[in-house]
Formats: sequence, C-alpha cells, structure tokens
Amino acid sequence: MNVEMVRLSSGLEISRVVTGLWQIAGMEKSGKTLDPHSTANFMTGYANAGLTTFDMADHYGSAEIIAGTFKKNFPAGKECAMLTKWVPKPGPVTREMVKSAVHDRLTRLQADQVSLLQFHAWNFSHPAWLDALFYLQELKEEGLIHSLGVTNFDTAHLRIAKSSGIDLVTNQVSYSLIDRRAGGEMAEYCASHGISILAYGTVLGGFLSKRWLGKPEPTHADLSNWSLMKYKRFIDVAGGWAKFQTVLEVLNAIAEDIGTSIALLASRYQLEQKAVGAVIVGARLGENAHFEESARLFDFSITSEQSKGISEALDQLNSIPGDCGDEYRKPPYLTASGDLSHHLEEFPPPYSTVVEKNKVRAESGTIWESMAGYSRAVRVENRVMVSGTTATHGVKSIGIGDPVAQTHFIIDKIQGSIESLGGRLEDVVRTRIFVADIDHWEAVARAHGARFAAIKPANTMVEARLIGDEYLVEIEAEAIIAPSA
Repeated sequence: MNVEMVRLSSGLEISRVVTGLWQIAGMEKSGKTLDPHSTANFMTGYANAGLTTFDMADHYGSAEIIAGTFKKNFPAGKECAMLTKWVPKPGPVTREMVKSAVHDRLTRLQADQVSLLQFHAWNFSHPAWLDALFYLQELKEEGLIHSLGVTNFDTAHLRIAKSSGIDLVTNQVSYSLIDRRAGGEMAEYCASHGISILAYGTVLGGFLSKRWLGKPEPTHADLSNWSLMKYKRFIDVAGGWAKFQTVLEVLNAIAEDIGTSIALLASRYQLEQKAVGAVIVGARLGENAHFEESARLFDFSITSEQSKGISEALDQLNSIPGDCGDEYRKPPYLTASGDLSHHLEEFPPPYSTVVEKNKVRAESGTIWESMAGYSRAVRVENRVMVSGTTATHGVKSIGIGDPVAQTHFIIDKIQGSIESLGGRLEDVVRTRIFVADIDHWEAVARAHGARFAAIKPANTMVEARLIGDEYLVEIEAEAIIAPSA
C-alpha cells in the first residue's frame, strides 16, 4: 500500500491519513479503562498499512497511554509519529502549568519529546491563550516538543500567534464538503506561512457515506454518538436534509464511476485542497478496523470534471457561518449539545477589576497602565470607556509588523476589558482608530469590519504618530451596557 507522506515545515514527517483516537474516550465512558497493551496491539494493522501517524489529546481517555505503549513496546510502533493536544480550561495560565501539562503528555506517551503538541483555546478575549503559546514555544526551544500546532484556531488568531514569534506548523480544524470554512482565507494564510491544515470531520462522523443515501432524516434519538449529533447540526445549518441528500446523490454517482466509496471520495477531495497536509480518520481500536480502506485513499484521483461536479453540488448548500473554530466560541454552537455545557462550566473574566465609589476599573497589566496611571477601561453606571489600546501583552509587543494581527489583538483586549466589566463586544457604540501609516488604513479597516460587521458602531479613523515604532495601530472604544447587565 502506497500511503502518501508529508513533511511539515518543522521537518516532522507524518502520513497524509492520520488515525484519530478520540473514540477511545467514548469506549471508556462507562468507567472501564481499556487495557493499554492489548488495545495497543490493534494499532499494528494501521502502522503496517502505512498509516504511521496517530492523533490524540489529553481528554481522549487513555489514548495517550495506549499510543505510548504501542510506540514503546511494539516493533511497528517504533517509526510512528504520535500527535497530541493540550486543552486547558479557560483562565490564567502560568509557565509551571504549561510545563506540567507537557510533562504529563511525555509521561503518558513514554517519550522524551512530543512529536506535535497542538493547543486549543476556548476564547480569545482572555489573553491566557497567548501566554500558553509563549510558554509552549519555550519548551519547544528546550527540546521537549518537536513541533507546535493549534486546533480550532480562526485565521485572525493564527495570524496573531505566528506574527508574534510562535513557530506554528499545523492547525487542526473541521474541514469537509459540508464545512468549507477552511478553504478561503485560512487556506491562503496557511499556504503562504508554512502551516499545514489537518482536516477532521471529512466524513461528517459517518454521514458522508452510502449508509445515509436515500434515508429519511434521523431524529435526535436516532443519533448514537456525539459525532453524529454534532455533524447533524452542520447539515442543518448547511441547508437541511434534502439538500444534503442531493449532495450524497452526486457523490455516489462519482464514487461509483471511480470505483470507490462516498467516504473515501469525500476525504480524497479534502486532501486535494490548498494547504491541507493530512486528513484525520477516526478509529475504534479493536472494533471495525478500516485501515485497509483508509489506505485506499491513495489508489485513485479525482478528475477536474468530477471535481467540478462536486463543486457545483456544494454550491447549492448554505455556507457554515464564521471562521474555523467559531462553533466553539459563538452561536450557532455546532457541538453535540448545541452549546458548551458538555465542555465547560464557566469562563472567568479576562482582566482584574477594582470597584470604587462611583466606578469600576479594569486593568490588563501592561507596563503602560502602571507607568502612566490609567486603566484599560472604566465603567460608570452603564457606560464603559476603553482607553487607547495597542497590541501589547504585558511587556511583549504582539503582531510585530502586521497591522491586521495587531488590530485583531487590540479588539480582543477591548472585548476582554468590556467583558470584565459586565458587558459584551456587541455593546460597543463607538470606536476611534489611529494608524501610524496611512497605507495600512484598508487592512486595518477590513480587520475592524470583520469583528464589527454585525455591530456597526460609530467610527473614526485618522493617521497619527503613535508612541512606539512597533505600534502600527491604536484603538479606543466606548460601550453602553443594557441596564439588565
């Protein structure tokens, strides 16, 4: 079997079909832990078929332990790459917390170095996500991590991290025939910055298969697992069951013409998209082994005419709203439960606040606030005034040389300060933008437009000489919070 390999920009080589081990969590949900050695034995077939890369996470049950056992004790595991994720709860992050999390991964994987450590952030208005990446970068430079990636990042925050010196080489995101968000700005940015997209959900948890062709729309009770519950929401948002059936019919005709399956056709189509390094196909170790079928992804290709037919069918669907990862951060929450209730209990406020006699102040902790004696934002009754804000985090400059990245980070800080004072970004009624170079006005305006498209506050933009050559843009804002808040 001739499984294609891809070399990431960090030099790490992985198979273009990555075997995802998230279903181990489901197999252990009854409370019984799988035996590491006997379960690891089932990974042998995948490795022997050329599928030498496995993907897991800190919350996939004992997946890391099983994978570590396989790599350490089975001959077929010696040359395999083990990718994992760290998904901390929202809130402040310290260097020690990050170091402890990485050492936990190493212990469970029985390794001296994590091949690829992927980080997930639940929201971006709390700056802890950037702290975590800076600390992970330090551990990469120490040699505990070979390559760094992220998961479910949107383009704006991938850009913020990359332009701030974080050496990211992958972004693992939902990307399928139904969910095409990664095919636009994300693909362009990744292709030009050495970042490979790792696409999951390419078969929509099994919906993209002949099994569902011509079948009546399933009820919630018909959906047997979290993946099906989740991806049924994607189908609904994309236009519903009838439109989905039309797509399945087109895919089935092309698959039969090629001599393959709908599922393989769907994954192969994603492999051929710009910036896609690999697709991730889930496995239930010891049950329903599909490694020989997955390896057949490389036995055929899609002609330009067939690709055009698929594209025309997809054009009949509604676009999934937003950018990659938005399903975890803003409505509609396209998760199994339709919200974040099965993931998180709460989001702590991004910044500390000080309550005074007639006002409440929010402080982000930059060096400028303490030096010049001002607050990031002040709330008086239902009005919030946010100080002129630059792309500064603590003592670090963020988004160096990139006005778009700086604008997005600044708006994150504005959002975080307003949230800390009981409001939302949607409460903003005015923004004022100062650009250091008028040539950057359109890039900054477009970034502002991406974040405020549905809010549309009053706005002014002027060219100004900013304090600090590294700052390309500065923004201040005002918000009026509804009395009930």
